[in-house]
Formats: sequence, C-alpha cells, structure tokens
Amino acid sequence: QVQLVESGGGLVQPGGSLRLSCATSTSIFSIDAMHWYRQAPGKQRELVASITSGGITMYADSVKGRFTIARDNAKNTVSLQMNSLKPEDTAVYYCHALKNLRVYWGQGTQVTVSS
Repeated sequence: QVQLVESGGGLVQPGGSLRLSCATSTSIFSIDAMHWYRQAPGKQRELVASITSGGITMYADSVKGRFTIARDNAKNTVSLQMNSLKPEDTAVYYCHALKNLRVYWGQGTQVTVSS
C-alpha cells in the first residue's frame, strides 16, 4: 500500500510559479514510476509529467519547457515545479504512483491561475 499526499497548490497570477510536492508513505526507490495528472472542470484527467525509478522524465506537450518533475530520494517526495503558468493550467493536480502493477492516487491539490 502506498499513500500519497500532495501539497503546494494555490492561487497564482499568469506568468507566476508554483511548486507542488507529493510525499510518499514508502521508499521512493520501491516505486516504479510516479506521475502528475491534472483535471480541469469539465475535462478529462490528463497526464502532465512522469518520472521513472531510473530518472527518465516525460512531459505533456502543453507543459514542456515550463514544468519540471523531480524526485528527492532522501525525502521520498516527487515535486512538480511549474513556471510561466497560464490560465489554462488551472486544474486539480493529482500525484499518481505505479508500484508492482498497482496504482495509487493522492487526494489532489487545486492550482488556480488567474489575475
């Protein structure tokens, strides 16, 4: 069983930055891959960024060059640094983990980009 707790969401102006963090209840080394998803009102949940246990990262085209996913092995956390935020980045952001073919979700954190 893996528990995930997100933090760091909030309200930010367009062009601003936020850093999301996802704390895991188990050693991050035991998790095969971790992801950040987001879901905007009235839209399907979409994959934003991924990082594997080997450190390979992947980003959705809409956030490439603006978002950075990273792992802190010592703290068992995964972060999502979001820069140059746009109103269309407004969504609930979810942390997701894949471990031994099982998936786990966090409760989500709201990010609102608005002036």
